[in-house]
Amino acid sequence: MAEHAIGNNLRRLRFDHDEMTQEALAKAAGVTRQTIISLEAGRYAPSLELAMRLALVFRRPVDDLFYWRSPPG
Repeated sequence: MAEHAIGNNLRRLRFDHDEMTQEALAKAAGVTRQTIISLEAGRYAPSLELAMRLALVFRRPVDDLFYWRSPPG
């Protein structure tokens, strides 16, 4: 399956956040560990709601977590 146009810094942020596990992040965001795995691998682009919940977990703006791999258009 192709990677999405949206990249992320979730893995780095987890490690910068006391080496948070995928399971702990999933629980804090209200999703499954499989969702976090798919996000980190670039196989899944989050909904706006999920992106905002993840940003709240890390207390960072959404664009610190997610970025365009290549701009649309």
